Amino acid sequence: MKNRGFGTVYRPTYRDKKTGEHKQSAVWWIQYCHNGRVIRESSESTKESEARKFLKRRFGEIEAGKPVGPDVTKTTFEDMATMLRNDYKANGYSSPNRAEDSIDHLGEFFGNSRALEITSDRITAYLTLRQEQKAGNSTINNELSALSRMFTLAMRAGKAANKPYIGKLQTNNTRKGFFEREQLDAVLKYLPDDLKPVAETAYITGWRVHDELLTRQRHHVDLKAGWLRLDPGETKNREGRNFPLTPRLREILEAQIERTEALQRAEGRIIPWLFHRGGRPIKSFRRAWITACVNAGLGRRITTPDGKLVKKIASRIPHDFRRTAIRNLERAGVSRSDAMAAVGHRTDSVYRRYAVSDEKSLKEAGAKLAALHEQDFSATDKVGSSLAIEQRVENPEGIKNTGKGCGQGRNRTADTRIFSPLLYRLSYLARVFEILLKSAGESTPAEISGFGLRISDLLIINSPASAKKADGV
Repeated sequence: MKNRGFGTVYRPTYRDKKTGEHKQSAVWWIQYCHNGRVIRESSESTKESEARKFLKRRFGEIEAGKPVGPDVTKTTFEDMATMLRNDYKANGYSSPNRAEDSIDHLGEFFGNSRALEITSDRITAYLTLRQEQKAGNSTINNELSALSRMFTLAMRAGKAANKPYIGKLQTNNTRKGFFEREQLDAVLKYLPDDLKPVAETAYITGWRVHDELLTRQRHHVDLKAGWLRLDPGETKNREGRNFPLTPRLREILEAQIERTEALQRAEGRIIPWLFHRGGRPIKSFRRAWITACVNAGLGRRITTPDGKLVKKIASRIPHDFRRTAIRNLERAGVSRSDAMAAVGHRTDSVYRRYAVSDEKSLKEAGAKLAALHEQDFSATDKVGSSLAIEQRVENPEGIKNTGKGCGQGRNRTADTRIFSPLLYRLSYLARVFEILLKSAGESTPAEISGFGLRISDLLIINSPASAKKADGV
């Protein structure tokens, strides 16, 4: 049955393979045009009314600009996983292994599902299953991010109509590990010689060990200009970066270059890598790192009741060098913009997350606060001395005034400790002159001198040195 301009609902006919008869399907189909292409879809219903509702829904999706057609309904999880793999390859992302891990875990749950069958409630069920499997919140969030990216790529390719709501778990696993210099020296004692320059370079620069230091080659070190370089496209944010060669960093890299050149002469081959293990690139050092940390007292051994070693756990990871370098830059007074450029942070929020205060930094802050309090107490003593002088001028005989109106109705600027130094000085001088003039009209010069204040005192009070002292108060 045709509705002109609104597509068609019909039951297709087919030939029976056994009898050769023409038969009509029990399932209703719809037919419509989109972008000049005729599209036919099964309504998966034997009711004509359901087929018409399905056809109207398709036209509504076309009006809304959503992709429609068999490609949308047939897209599977595996199709979207392939899109994600191709996206990582095309863009050269540096973590394809992490993406593969996420795809493997997602595939165990959604492997045979079509995209339109992956709904929010099923995603919540997957999240619950992964929590029961003791997966961390960050790991689950990474897997959900991969699923979200799959839907984004499928929608972009016209293979998915929409993306279900994908919520994320709250994480509170920000690490706060730091290396003090003595801790680094303790670890260096137990690291193999091939890894010692890597660890110390990471401590100074804060660069990522695997992606940014172990990939350096000899031409990335410019000893003449004094730079260690990362070319554009080699970093996580795809931007280049330079780090100035401090005296200690220059010493480390020069020794490493000399060691590499000696190995090249001995073996008669070119070694392009700056850091290497016998001329070969360093791929992994996890076991050596854990052993060194545990031996240095930065870890622990888990043993059975009979003393058999089960495993070693290090309380520091190489990425702690990144936090340490940022903290050291803060301590050195390096501006935030320069520190972010040196370590490779693009946003203040990420930088602040790494610049976590440690106990030593907090103790230094406490010492600075104590010094400020001492200055405040010293200033309070000076103010007290000034008030004593004022009392001496206003009441030279020490007479105690208790009557009503004493001290009332006059400028109270000189009576408060919260004042402008200039106003205080002017008010103070005006009061002194008022007392002297009044006394001069009623007393002899000898009696005026009894107040303990001379004209030279007024000159001293009004001198630049006195003004400077008042500003300090």
